[in-house]
Amino acid sequence: MLDWAATVPESIVPRAETDMKIPSLLLHAATGVVLSLIAFAAAAADYPAPREDDWIARDFRFHTGEVMPELRLHYVTVGEPSGEPVLILHGTTGSGSSMLSPAFAGELFGPGQPLDAGKYFIVLPDAIGAGKSSKPSDGLRATFPRYNYDDMVAAQYRLVTEGLGLRHLRLVLGNSMGGMHTWMWGVTYPDVMDALVPMASQPTEMAARNWMLRRMMLETIRSDPDYNGGNYTAQPRMMKYAINAYGIATGGGTLAYQALAPTAAKADKMVDDRLATAITADANDFIYQWEASHDYNPSPTLEKIEAALLLINAADDERNPPETGVTDAALKQVKNGRLFLIPASSETRGHLTTGNAAFYKKPLQELLQTAPQRTM
Repeated sequence: MLDWAATVPESIVPRAETDMKIPSLLLHAATGVVLSLIAFAAAAADYPAPREDDWIARDFRFHTGEVMPELRLHYVTVGEPSGEPVLILHGTTGSGSSMLSPAFAGELFGPGQPLDAGKYFIVLPDAIGAGKSSKPSDGLRATFPRYNYDDMVAAQYRLVTEGLGLRHLRLVLGNSMGGMHTWMWGVTYPDVMDALVPMASQPTEMAARNWMLRRMMLETIRSDPDYNGGNYTAQPRMMKYAINAYGIATGGGTLAYQALAPTAAKADKMVDDRLATAITADANDFIYQWEASHDYNPSPTLEKIEAALLLINAADDERNPPETGVTDAALKQVKNGRLFLIPASSETRGHLTTGNAAFYKKPLQELLQTAPQRTM
């Protein structure tokens, strides 16, 4: 996983982020091995073993007008289909399985926990372009349809309604990119859920430093001669520099970095360790995943949101800094919305903080206890 985990060293990542690396690194391993590891993690966390499956969305139309005859959507479920449906959405370059970490699923899915899998049917899809869902590296490479967040959310909706036959969701919760997708679910399908929990995100246009650094990262990869217009024979060598520069700049937390790298020698050691770590991402997949955020902007239609909404952000989030005031202003358009802001501390990790559910278990539990049941 690159959005939450691989962009910072393990010493600076909350336990959730470190553990979320494991499924991403095993994507090309034997399916049986992956399932065994996930089942083992679930047993250790005391929640039902996850199940994996694929669903094919036929004649999927992208916002560009391109149509893919068969779009593969991979997903993981935890709990029984008879439970109250909950949709969990992952971050950029992650997958549904990447959410099955001790610090996230282990804090939320067990008996008596906020998303007790004995009560809820938890669905964790792989977004278009990620995990085991259809993506450029399957063969189309740079000719794969250019997708955006609208397409990704539309595909999730088709999976939920057509593939799984679910008409209503108790909760949609997402982190980082998944948080942005959660906002889009609220404005696009306002009658489908009772509650929304976008995390590590804001409901405003992708802009300012967040987009500028994303753009620089992508331009660095594209300008590498190794990239060759997407027709490379080996992954571009500049990828690891671009990815690590973005990761240091936009995740990890100011206080945490100061504690872990208070001297030039320690800072150099952290950089050396990062650059020595192999990048497992495919360049085309990576570029598509990040570029999909370019036209994200649910702010003009926030008043459409009907569900109870709890925004969970960290005060030291480098990508969504609360001091700009844009999130507070946008929330005023949401009739049933409120913000839970995790205070910055030596325990938080900036944009990566929300990978650790211990910070927000209580307000999430309170939301689920109080959000009215709505029907379509």
